[in-house]
Amino acid sequence: MTPARAEAALKTEGFGVISWIDIQQTLKSKIDVDFRPYTILGACNPTLAHEALQLEDKVGLMLPCNVIVQQSGSDEVEVAAIDPVASMQAISNPELVKAASTVREKLARAIDRLRQSEI
Repeated sequence: MTPARAEAALKTEGFGVISWIDIQQTLKSKIDVDFRPYTILGACNPTLAHEALQLEDKVGLMLPCNVIVQQSGSDEVEVAAIDPVASMQAISNPELVKAASTVREKLARAIDRLRQSEI
């Protein structure tokens, strides 16, 4: 499982990756430490982001949805995503929480698809 495969899985649910942070490479180049393969993908579904921004103008502080792809064992890779519903609880707006539920479902389907090696 690679960050590129995670990006492809996200695409099946309408997400684009708007940021790609290679933590391993960044830590090596900035502070000269070795770290396991660890990538943060900033995933954004433009339609859902637009909807959320119309519901709450400060929601941009919580965008994009971060998805991590990290080496968790000798040959194991973990993929995990932020829970947008939990994030949106910081804002008192029931419509926003409802929209976040849709995002959570799409992220979960993308990760499940990746785990089942459909990508």
